[in-house]
Amino acid sequence: MNTPMAVSDQGQGPYLTRFGPIERTIHALVIISFLGLVATGIPLRFAYAPWAAPFMRFLGGPGSAGFIHRVCAAITFGYFFIHLAAVTRQLIRADDKMSIFWGPRSMVPQPKDIRDVVGMFKWFLGLGPHPKFDRFSYMEKFDYWAVFWGVAIIGGSGLLLWFPTFFARFLPGWLFNVATIVHGDEALLALGFIFTIHFFNVHLRPEKFPIDLVIFTGRATAAYFEEEHPLEYERNQREDRLGQLQATAPSRATYLWSMTLGFAALAVGVVLVLLVIYALLS
Repeated sequence: MNTPMAVSDQGQGPYLTRFGPIERTIHALVIISFLGLVATGIPLRFAYAPWAAPFMRFLGGPGSAGFIHRVCAAITFGYFFIHLAAVTRQLIRADDKMSIFWGPRSMVPQPKDIRDVVGMFKWFLGLGPHPKFDRFSYMEKFDYWAVFWGVAIIGGSGLLLWFPTFFARFLPGWLFNVATIVHGDEALLALGFIFTIHFFNVHLRPEKFPIDLVIFTGRATAAYFEEEHPLEYERNQREDRLGQLQATAPSRATYLWSMTLGFAALAVGVVLVLLVIYALLS
């Protein structure tokens, strides 16, 4: 039997659910909107680069690029508020409300995350074992909170530039100059992190190469859980919850669209970061 390309489908054991439909949908919207925002923004940020004008023509010109940029911005605000609504609903319905803010299933950074960072550096240097992660590793939490930061900073400054006449009624003029700088530089920082560190950590490091589809399909093999999130797997095993998490293997259609979106995002991201590097060096 051929080994599946996606690491989330490799190994023994039944499939277990990791992400629900809302989480998967939001992540897909994040990918589509972020790629659209970056693709339509960098020709302006690096207008002096030799590739900027042809790239802008490829997008249909400044008017078309601006329209795409604003649509993707609207999608960004949309998924952000959908997520806030989902968290609020979860908080209302949870029996143990503190588990949302603290504990193994929480996205809030905790002392264990600091110990895991130290443990990872020790492991890099061969001075200790690889840390065992629970439901979310410290890098996943960093990615999560980076989105909050990005929506607040990039989104907030973008709103000022999108509706200058409205905001100029009660904001000083110099703030729009600050918003222009912040919007571009923070977006460049997000581009650099997502298309290098995030891509490597999630898809391109040796144990994940060439792709991890768990965020797309929402499920992975038990072997994947034991390898990537052993503490979560052991806890669910102790609590006899593995049966509740059991799921069917992804359908062929789900696997194909997941592979298509995943590899397309990787390819577009790599091309965009190479264009930025070229512009910075030229």
